[in-house]
Parts: sequence; C-alpha cells; structure tokens
Amino acid sequence: MKILIIEDEKVLADSLKLMLQSKGFEADAVYDGESGEQYAMLNIYDLIILDIMLPKQNGYQVAKHIRQQHNSVPILMLTARSDIDDKVHGLDSGADYYLTKPFDARELLACVNALLRRQGSQVNELGFGNTRLDMESASLICGDNSVRLSAREFEVMRMLMASGTNHISKETLLTKVWGYDSNAVENHVEVYVGFLRKKLVSIGSDVRIEAVRRLGYHLECDGKC
Repeated sequence: MKILIIEDEKVLADSLKLMLQSKGFEADAVYDGESGEQYAMLNIYDLIILDIMLPKQNGYQVAKHIRQQHNSVPILMLTARSDIDDKVHGLDSGADYYLTKPFDARELLACVNALLRRQGSQVNELGFGNTRLDMESASLICGDNSVRLSAREFEVMRMLMASGTNHISKETLLTKVWGYDSNAVENHVEVYVGFLRKKLVSIGSDVRIEAVRRLGYHLECDGKC
C-alpha cells in the first residue's frame, strides 16, 4: 500500500513517513499543495494524507482538483483547523475523513487502516466487457473460462480495468507496478501487456488492450461495454 503525505511542516511530514514505513506502508512526502496535486495525479497511491494550510495551493483546492479528475483515492485531511465550518468545507471538497492536530499516532493509524479497509471491501472484482478480474484469486474470468495472472500481470490488468477507456501511461504503470527505484523500462510494460493480450484471447474475452502513441493504453471491447 502506498501513501502520499502532503504536509508543509517538514519535520511532521517526515515523521509521519517514517511511522507509516515502520508499519509496512510505502510512503512519500511532499511539502506544498502544487507538488502534492502533481503526485496525486500519478494515480499510484492508495491513500492521501492532506494538510489544509499549504503553500502554493491549499488542501481544499488539492482535494477538489483530485475529485474533478474522477480520482477516488481516499483522502484523510490532517489539520490544526478544528472549526465545524472547516470540517464541512473539507468534506465537501472531497475528503473522506477529517482529523485535527494535535493527534495521537494510534488514532491516525486507525483512520488510515479504516479508510484502506473501506476501499478494499467495496471492490472484490473489476469488470469490463464480458470479462471480470477477480481481486482475491488474481484471475481473469470470462463465462466459464478463467486464467490465473502473475503478480505483475495482475497489477497491470487491475490498473487498466480501473482506468477503462481512459488512457494510462507507460510511465504510470512502471511507477505503480515496478516502483520508483526499479530498473525496469517501458519495454517491461510492453512485454506484460503482450502476456495479458494472449490470456484475454485464451478465455474468449471481448476486451482489447489498445495502445496510443504518447498516451499509453486503454481498454476497448467488441461487445457492449
């Protein structure tokens, strides 16, 4: 699970990052709203911890812009502003939960885990065309036919299913599936997309993975999508 921390108090942001990493999460920290929005738009995070009072762009604006891009990533607002009007504004901007400073680390972790559980429990499978991706078995299913996917095939297919007809770039797939520190290159994405195309054909799927130069990949289907 990857978490993005957008917090201008660098000491606090770095402390949160270390705490989350100690609990087994991957975490990145940025220190202004503009950078935070750019990172969020990579679509590689499972949760965002967002301050309100940020330089360049405040947290309300960041949350609103994320939601305008139809990004449903859970957002936990973490701020010293405790007035009810601020809380309402935060939730109306797109936040899923609002936690005020000072906070107890145990409470923060409980909120993080609750939001991640909520996200996971809502989606047990993804579908496109006549094909489903079972999240528990990591299998592609079409009618009575199914095929198991490797870990990386599953992650690539999951992102493609979630994006549907919207383009997802090779760079985003590389970062999300292989990680920031990986030596993988775009050819790795092309190879795994090739594997997935063959497996889709093998189960009689009407789903096609289409490539568009400079934009990346999206899904299409021959039936009614």
